[in-house]
Amino acid sequence: MASGGSKSAAFMLLLLNLGLYFVVTIIAAWAVNHGIERARESASVLSLPAKIFPIYFPVGNMATGFFVIFTLIAGVVGMATSLTGIMNVLEWDSPNLHSAAASSLISWSLTLLAMGLACKEINIGWTEANLRTLEVMMIIVSGTQLLCTGAIHVGVGETVDAVRPHVGRA
Repeated sequence: MASGGSKSAAFMLLLLNLGLYFVVTIIAAWAVNHGIERARESASVLSLPAKIFPIYFPVGNMATGFFVIFTLIAGVVGMATSLTGIMNVLEWDSPNLHSAAASSLISWSLTLLAMGLACKEINIGWTEANLRTLEVMMIIVSGTQLLCTGAIHVGVGETVDAVRPHVGRA
């Protein structure tokens, strides 16, 4: 039977990710709201190519719009994945763990996409403190989501090995 170490690790990482994704979602939602409220007055003084740019944010640089949108999507999906993952890990059987593993992998891929945009925004430079906080949080949550995905996949391996008959062993 499973040792329970990966169950407790996955549970604690899911709780940590739930909190991190909540903070990321709050900051990204603030940035979207701030961008919507200030875009009209800030974009009116820009030259023509930047004025018609579909995702313009008055704070940050030209990568900020994409970064904030993808971070908001990754945050909402990550919170949903963490909540359902907690329920699935508490059950700790093969169908629930496979579901948690699949959703965790999808959430990690969206988080990596947002982290890549955060790295691009850092590379371009000139961002506010709130956006730097969001960039750092996305880099941290991509690492914790990787660890959580790994812990869930270890649990899947443990439950599959416990169910599978051991053929050829003495």
